[in-house]
Amino acid sequence: MNRPIHVLGIAGSLRAGSLNTAALRAAAELLPEGMTLEIYDLSAIPMYNADVDASGTPAAVQDFKNRIAAADALLIATPEYNYSIPGVLKNALDWASRPAGRAPLNGKPLGIMGVATGRFGTVRAQMNLRQVAYGTGMLPLNRPEVMIAQAADKFDAQGRLSDETSRQQIAELLAALAEWTQRLRGEAVVVPMEPALTVVH
Repeated sequence: MNRPIHVLGIAGSLRAGSLNTAALRAAAELLPEGMTLEIYDLSAIPMYNADVDASGTPAAVQDFKNRIAAADALLIATPEYNYSIPGVLKNALDWASRPAGRAPLNGKPLGIMGVATGRFGTVRAQMNLRQVAYGTGMLPLNRPEVMIAQAADKFDAQGRLSDETSRQQIAELLAALAEWTQRLRGEAVVVPMEPALTVVH
């Protein structure tokens, strides 16, 4: 029997009403069996400074690194700021990429999703985040992609994701992240069999 999978969810926004944080809350409602999700708040992490890093890791940063190390996989929900990921997310990942060669991000399975009020649904931010994943040694899942566009129509007044298509996409991403994590851990993965193809002559 495969071990449980604990996922650390990270939103790239500090806004109290962040729709990307709301998407992580939706993910917590859609977890496959055997998976848990913890949502982490980046607001306490200071700006990266190599001098500070050299003199001792700040407590908030050490806590973040510890949570990453304890997680089996990461799930990042990012908005798009100026064609890229927000500075707060990049800053946190910069801290977690240290020390080089022994950073907790290295080899960590990663699922990516994003919410935007515009038409493109964070496609450019997600591409940028994949570059950062390459630089930090994370192992991002390629499919499925979850890009929730025109979000004003997909969340209710309480901030709950009400769009069923988006919820299904998140559920599929979580299932794929579970399978990806199991494969990277060397565990057996049960893949549903496709119906046999019938050829009619």
